[in-house]
Amino acid sequence: MSIEALLNGESKNVEYKLTPPSRSINYTKTAVAFANGQGGCLVFGVEDQTLRVVGIAEDKVFTVMDSISDAIVNSCEPLIIPDITMHDVNGKTVIVAEIAPGLQRPYHIKSFGQEQGTFVRVAGTTRQADQPTIRELTIEGSNRSFDQVQCLGLSITEEDIEALCASLTKTAKDNAEDPSKVKTVTEKQLLQWGVLAEQDRQLAPTNAYAILTGNAVIRSVVQCGVFKGTTKAVFVDRREFTGTPQELIEESYQYVLRNIHMGARFKGVYRQDVYEIPPDAIRELIVNAIVHRSCIDHSSIQIAIYDNRLEITSPGRLPMGQTIERMKQGYSKIRNEALASAFEYVGYIEHWGSGILRVMQEVRDAGLPEPEFLGGDTDLRINIYRNGSETGSDDGIVTGLRRDSLSDDGIAEEITSKTNVAPNAAIAVLPSQKERILDALRKNASISISDAIRILGVQERQAQRILKSLVGEGSAVKIGAARATRYAEAKKRTEPYE
Repeated sequence: MSIEALLNGESKNVEYKLTPPSRSINYTKTAVAFANGQGGCLVFGVEDQTLRVVGIAEDKVFTVMDSISDAIVNSCEPLIIPDITMHDVNGKTVIVAEIAPGLQRPYHIKSFGQEQGTFVRVAGTTRQADQPTIRELTIEGSNRSFDQVQCLGLSITEEDIEALCASLTKTAKDNAEDPSKVKTVTEKQLLQWGVLAEQDRQLAPTNAYAILTGNAVIRSVVQCGVFKGTTKAVFVDRREFTGTPQELIEESYQYVLRNIHMGARFKGVYRQDVYEIPPDAIRELIVNAIVHRSCIDHSSIQIAIYDNRLEITSPGRLPMGQTIERMKQGYSKIRNEALASAFEYVGYIEHWGSGILRVMQEVRDAGLPEPEFLGGDTDLRINIYRNGSETGSDDGIVTGLRRDSLSDDGIAEEITSKTNVAPNAAIAVLPSQKERILDALRKNASISISDAIRILGVQERQAQRILKSLVGEGSAVKIGAARATRYAEAKKRTEPYE
């Protein structure tokens, strides 16, 4: 980096010191933080607030350079060797100590010990690392993937393995254009991915196995909420989802669709429902948040819907070697390699690194501002800003549904504005939801609305919609009225219901 670029202000990768402090800890901990992150430069001889170049006295330059080098080399563990150079800026000498990203993480101050002496950069400042961050750095330093590490305290049987193989195979076929081309997942495949490991000639589950099966030993939670305004001051609705990645993706995806605007595009006499944010982009970001999150950090994935934006936050610092800039260019750095392999197989990930590029393109095509990427030091937050217009657009799209009234259960109700879109049309009915109800109808003489709510884990309105859809297509019949209403499988309904 040129000296001109280094004088543009402090950032995640640059820190200024007017003079070398008498206590070297004031800059050696920053050297540790740089080594634990993307690297960086310590610039001596520049005032940090004003960027005024004061310089280092010429008769002390080499002495100061030696003292900086000795302090960093002697204080840090594993060994950090800075690249120290001097530069002339308007006749004044500035010293730059460049620290490369380290490969033997975590780096720490020897005298403090690893627990107290590990530092990282957060929002342009040097901070002491917490335990999840230290564990993450340790995993990075060992060149391992946390999800491929054996999950201690969890045991499995052959039946458990077969059940996971069957579940992944079914999901892959459900997502495939041609299910006949999907190869069945085998025990050998799970071993290759790192979902299983061999321990003393026995198969053992890894952390990826726990995540893919929804086992509570690894915390997998997605918190969703709708907020009034542009901050989290006023809750409108909130939900918390747990389970397998498949369940987390589907539940949170449907939650977002239920709570964003919907309009219509007309081509001639034909009308097509259009969400204000492209559904494929929403799904892609949710998938990315789940597969790339830090499983060491026990924080939840958060999906927040504000009046002006959709915000998705994934816990954990960016993996070693990844930056927001590189990510937006399509560079992929896999944190959870076993999960990524399984997700690619089932069809959630097409090509590693292409997902963010697709999201950006879809958002641009929808006429929305480019997604905003924030953080990366402790978590990654992505904002998609919503289009609040309710008028016809140049491309023939009419946005006609608003989230401006609430039902008793807190779910926003859509109100038709300029289209003939039916209220609540934004809540999609999934084939998998229909199948679960049909399965219940096959096993029981009849079911009630309450039964459907329990089976699906959805609100009453959505359960009613699914049952109505099944009745409309002739798969189920409605029996009775009002509170006594029940539903039965159409082919079973041969005698009057008593």
